[in-house]
Amino acid sequence: MPTQARINSDRLAALLGGINGFGFDPGSGGYDRRAFSDADMAVRRWFMETMAADGLDVRMDSVGNVYGRVGPPGPAVVVGSHLDTVPAGGPLDGALGVAVALECVRAIREAGLALRRPIEVLATADEEGRFGGMLGSQSIAGAVPPGWLDAAVDAAGVPLTEAMRAVGLDPGLAGEAARDPADVHAFLELHIEQGPVLEAAGKDIGVATGISGCAVLAASLVGAANHSGTTPMDMRRDALVGLAEVVAAVPGIARDVGTDEARLTVGFVELTPNQPHTIPGRADFTVIVRDVDHGAMAMMIGALETLLAEASARHGLAFTSGTRSWLDPVALDPALQQSLLAAAGSLGFDPVSMPSGAGHDAQMMARLCPSALLFVPSEGGISHAPGEFTAWESIEKGAAVFLKALTRLAAE
Repeated sequence: MPTQARINSDRLAALLGGINGFGFDPGSGGYDRRAFSDADMAVRRWFMETMAADGLDVRMDSVGNVYGRVGPPGPAVVVGSHLDTVPAGGPLDGALGVAVALECVRAIREAGLALRRPIEVLATADEEGRFGGMLGSQSIAGAVPPGWLDAAVDAAGVPLTEAMRAVGLDPGLAGEAARDPADVHAFLELHIEQGPVLEAAGKDIGVATGISGCAVLAASLVGAANHSGTTPMDMRRDALVGLAEVVAAVPGIARDVGTDEARLTVGFVELTPNQPHTIPGRADFTVIVRDVDHGAMAMMIGALETLLAEASARHGLAFTSGTRSWLDPVALDPALQQSLLAAAGSLGFDPVSMPSGAGHDAQMMARLCPSALLFVPSEGGISHAPGEFTAWESIEKGAAVFLKALTRLAAE
């Protein structure tokens, strides 16, 4: 006799703990499961074995995405997130969404509910962008730019194709990961917010209206390395001085050119030479450009390139710049948003609708099928760090909302 499906909190905690049995870094207190590393592939194999033990049909596709499917034939409701992390990342980013997805399937089956649509639990590959972009979900959506796979390298210069081959994946077959839109009914993802909005509002549940786009502008300023004691100030071509001018202007560009959701971050800097008694002759850096509006992103990049030219002229520098990667902002499916809001309301919660400033797999999956994204709060807004934390009570509430919405989509 079917009963109401309910989240088993202890079982969910054990599953999340199992995922985080891989990649723990005692030095930082965080987790390191960078895409295609030993820890990343080990957790994928473990998760496949876990789903298989639950009776799901499991597979890994040509770029490393892991699936577990249950239910009748037909277009699937796909649920999940990612298992890879940034270096010294936290215990929840991505992993929580994967664990909740499988726990919801377990709860639905335990309650004896008949599925009218199949459910696929998904753990995507390289969501964190070790090689730029979101390889796993981009591949599923058929949205990998031509030539990108062969050109992509990580920060250490390791080619993506080399990293894939090292773990037994054939880059030549990567296109086979693309899904037919007719085979996917919807995509749902649960994720920590990675920001302070929900905590500040005293809310446990957020429903994303859309996801900011993200572009990486890579730039270099080239001057002349020289002795710091013998080179007069007015005769220097100091790349760091030019970079400092650019960095100082970044907040103003975000304020004056972007929307209220604009975010500009100089997130990587390398000086050459980087020595105390030498004037830096070269500065290589990136600016991460985010906004919910495509036009605003383009205008901010244009403003940054103008600034680079002007700062270079003032300080006797040469410069190069280029957009290394670009992910468009997306609006998420209104009907699925309403479904999540209704599920939260029916459980007595007071959800808030909000944009997502961080990129997520739902951003790419929205190109393939109706997609939605559910948030639980992040304490202090901390993410991508060992201090990442969400109160378990909030996790339980988010999981219950997710289960309610999934049940309505697939089992009612």
